[in-house]
Amino acid sequence: MLDIYLPIAQVYINVPLLLIISATVGFLTGLLGIGGGFLMTPILIFLGIPPIYAVANGANNILAASVSGSLAHYFKNHIDVKMGILILIGGLIGSIIGVEIFIYFLKTGSINILISSSYFFLLSTIGMLMFYESLSEMRRIRNNKFIKRRLHRHYWIHNLPFKVRIQASKLYISAIGPIFFGIVIGLISSLLGVGGGFILVPILIYILGMPAKLVPGTSLFAMIFVMIIVTLLHAIANKTIDLYLVIILAFGSVIGAQIGSVISSKLAGEELRGLLSILILTFGFKFGYDLFFSKILPSLNITNTLTPEFNNFTKFIINISDNHPIIYGITSVSIAIGIGITVAYSVKKITK
Repeated sequence: MLDIYLPIAQVYINVPLLLIISATVGFLTGLLGIGGGFLMTPILIFLGIPPIYAVANGANNILAASVSGSLAHYFKNHIDVKMGILILIGGLIGSIIGVEIFIYFLKTGSINILISSSYFFLLSTIGMLMFYESLSEMRRIRNNKFIKRRLHRHYWIHNLPFKVRIQASKLYISAIGPIFFGIVIGLISSLLGVGGGFILVPILIYILGMPAKLVPGTSLFAMIFVMIIVTLLHAIANKTIDLYLVIILAFGSVIGAQIGSVISSKLAGEELRGLLSILILTFGFKFGYDLFFSKILPSLNITNTLTPEFNNFTKFIINISDNHPIIYGITSVSIAIGIGITVAYSVKKITK
């Protein structure tokens, strides 16, 4: 059978299709150096998975990709651990706040409006910024213009109290900045199931002044722990993590990300970013159309009327999710981490 029934999300899904989609999103992640969560979660919603499950499992999927990607950067010694820890502290705070907000809107029955409107604003903004940036880059290359950029500027946020010296990035800045931005990323991640790297990366480069080569690995390193907390909180509070969906998404996205990272140096990225921005804008406008015109939002409740006969393993999964959510959450996190590590080391050996 090509379709399987997801026992927690309670919907049917086509496995080959989902593997292809997750691998494609992972490929774009590795190729362009952007997080794929803001693509994967909306796609899950469009495939018929209710938003509350798409957000939670999207976050767990980002965990697998973050583990795999950060290991690839670790092999090159391109991670600033101290900066990552500061971001992580804020991310944990933001994740807890975000999940509480998620639970509040879930109880009031307006969680789909929150998710759809947030994605409309987020994807439309990201898409337009990426489209403008890609056009500017293509124009610059065509005109053979080269811009000498300053390393970074000092803003008022650098001079706040609690200054720390970050050796790897050669910075002496206030710890408040990284922690604050970590809170923002954790909040967005827990509410929308996205990694937040598309926001964090330019902040680290242009505001905090980190060396560009350390930014992707540091961002992924911090997101590992943020996504662990987000996944556990969703598993415990909302019981929305589907182990079958976790495994399918993790394998597809991690393999795709590794392939993308291997060939990223062989392709020009500005045209691909332009095409990707159009895809993102399409998703954003789709959410906007559903929200403001069609008035048809993804269903919060399960609409399947045919529930299959469960085998013993599926019954075991449902029982653990319902009665032992902490164990279930730890299991899903462990599977995502295990897949990320296994694929990263396998690709490292193959490409030696």
